[in-house]
Amino acid sequence: MEKKAYTPPLSAAASKMAKNLFQQWPTSEIAGQAFSYLVDSWQRNLLYWDVMRRRGNIFLEHEKAGQPPVLVFKYEMVMDGRTLEQPANYALLRIIPLPEYPTDPAKRPLVVIEPRGGHGPGIGGSKMASEIGIALRSGHPCYMVMFFMKPCQGQTIESVARAEAMFLEKVNQLHPHTDGKPFVIGNCQGGWALMILAAVAPELFGPIVLAGSPVSYWAGVEGKNPMRYSGGLLGGSWLSSFASDIGSGIFDGGYLVENFENLNPANSFWGKYYNLYSKIDTETERFLDFERWWGGYFLLTKQEMEWIVQNLFVGNKLSSNQVTSADGKTTVNLYNLRSPIVVFASFGDNITPPQQALNWIPDLYKSVDEIRAHEQTIIYCLHKEIGHLGIFVSAKVADREHRELISVIDLIDALPPGLYEAKIEDTKPDMPHLELTDGRYLIKFEMRSIEDILALGDGRAHERAFEVVKRVSEINQGLYDTFLSPWVRAMSNEVTAYWWRMLRPVRLQRYMFSDMNPAMWPFKAIAEMVRDQRKPVSSDNPFLKLEGQVSEKITDSLDTYRDIRDEWCERIFKSIYGSPWLASMVGLSSDSAQRGGPKYADWIRNEMARLKKLENESFIEKGELLDAVVRMLLYQERDIQVVDERPFRMAQQIIREAPEDKRPSLAELKQAFKRQWFVLLMDEERAINALPKLLPDPEQRTLALEFVYRIATATSGKLEASKLARFRKIEEILGISISIKCLH
Repeated sequence: MEKKAYTPPLSAAASKMAKNLFQQWPTSEIAGQAFSYLVDSWQRNLLYWDVMRRRGNIFLEHEKAGQPPVLVFKYEMVMDGRTLEQPANYALLRIIPLPEYPTDPAKRPLVVIEPRGGHGPGIGGSKMASEIGIALRSGHPCYMVMFFMKPCQGQTIESVARAEAMFLEKVNQLHPHTDGKPFVIGNCQGGWALMILAAVAPELFGPIVLAGSPVSYWAGVEGKNPMRYSGGLLGGSWLSSFASDIGSGIFDGGYLVENFENLNPANSFWGKYYNLYSKIDTETERFLDFERWWGGYFLLTKQEMEWIVQNLFVGNKLSSNQVTSADGKTTVNLYNLRSPIVVFASFGDNITPPQQALNWIPDLYKSVDEIRAHEQTIIYCLHKEIGHLGIFVSAKVADREHRELISVIDLIDALPPGLYEAKIEDTKPDMPHLELTDGRYLIKFEMRSIEDILALGDGRAHERAFEVVKRVSEINQGLYDTFLSPWVRAMSNEVTAYWWRMLRPVRLQRYMFSDMNPAMWPFKAIAEMVRDQRKPVSSDNPFLKLEGQVSEKITDSLDTYRDIRDEWCERIFKSIYGSPWLASMVGLSSDSAQRGGPKYADWIRNEMARLKKLENESFIEKGELLDAVVRMLLYQERDIQVVDERPFRMAQQIIREAPEDKRPSLAELKQAFKRQWFVLLMDEERAINALPKLLPDPEQRTLALEFVYRIATATSGKLEASKLARFRKIEEILGISISIKCLH
């Protein structure tokens, strides 16, 4: 772990800073500067505590209202999961379109599955510049899968999954004439729920987007991702069962929020409050809007929390295809996924680092060829610095990454099988066919390999220790369930559970600084008077600068504490779970560690390849105009490792120009790309030489060549040498030649 330079004591550092600052000010002016700063500081203090009072009141009002979604859009409930045969506290909401952006009935719907990680729903639509806001402005019908504060009696993850499947069926029923199935976004914890559902019911989905979603829970980089060590340091999953038993069968989401806050104490306990205090005139509403969501603590049943911790956080069973139904009859097999998968992660995310978001891919597949053999399309998009919450709430991310991914969702659906990285770049005025972009950004899909995924981390040997954690957790869970749980449950009831939740620090601070506390009442009137007589200090005031520098030192001190804490947690974890003695004690040999999911046997892979080859054999000399055009296009691009959005938009434009009865649907286009991709991979020469059989009519051949040329030149405006050579070869095989000059 990177070592930080020695930080002097805060008092000594403050004295030195003050000396340096005041040397540049005449003594006669210091008193005036001090007075101005004291007035400003006094006013900011009063306004700050009034904001804390308002935050507490918002918390009480939000809780009294049942903690509805923090959406800025109007909505209506389509289905209520609490009324189902197997009830779950989930519901399907339809977002009412904005008057200035009416819904296009031809566009596929967007469904956002919200994360149930302690907070309430609505983060995907909490701003105009958000996932839902971008989709609404693009004309897509929008839906949200949300949840209520209290779970239903006996609710399980399976009952939640059934409810979500019924919601997706309903969305499909409401939009039978759209060109393509709904595309679904799973935010954070909603991502693994989406993966499970899409693997069990793949027929319900179009492309799926996993935004900041952990799937491979043991992955990470040593010295950087301490959160994954928590399960081992706490002895496994038993503590979540204990917390649920204290809650009389209910797990308080406040525990999860506290865990998130402890990850970055500098921001949680100082930074965000000082930012409000220092910018009290401009930051108040933004702070209160965020705290309304951040302070909405939701509840889970013991069955739900135990399943999540034992199967995912500690067990890491999803990426190894070991998740099964309660009756053992159904296994969640990620090989069954048929929808294109988009993974959006960030190097600045300390909750779901890129390794946890992406390492399920090498867990499942040995190579890109195996991904293609499963007819799977996987795309990942990596942000350099945005934090976990920024993936959902940052306006910049919404206007760039979410906007571009949503705008090319049909292209994603039609991409040939394989592994790609999405790259978003600014457009330039001299870029060819700039009109085929939105004018701001251009998105490209660059082909990648499994090695590129693994290169994002520092190896996977250190994941063996987590297999030991899993074994220890199973032992501790059994001991807790047998000897301690009955006693804890006997001493808990609804009353004790209620007061236990109410006295949690995350709630108590909001109750204390609200109108429930009479001591806070005067701040409302005082704050109104202060706002009328507000006198902000000048930005060059030396005392204000000193205040900022002291704040930086406090932040640095808390960061140093965090780094030391995390380093020691990692050391303790490795010393315990990296011990060969402990591994032997729990029955784990040196070669029995789980390294990704169970792979298909070689004979199964060979049989799949043989069957795929037989299937593709039948397509070589059969097909129509669409098949011929797609085959020629893919042949043109064989040397290119980048798929640009412009050729696809050009293809869409050409399709719209065709007579309505001859326009291929998106599903037909998607299947054509898949078929012809495999045909070319199997036998390129034979596939190209068979083109005359697909195009027996000379007029069709000319038309097909014109289509191919227009689309192939959408990126550069002309055919490069390699593309031109392939184009001439196609002309030779078809026995015709077209004038390129006439096409410009």
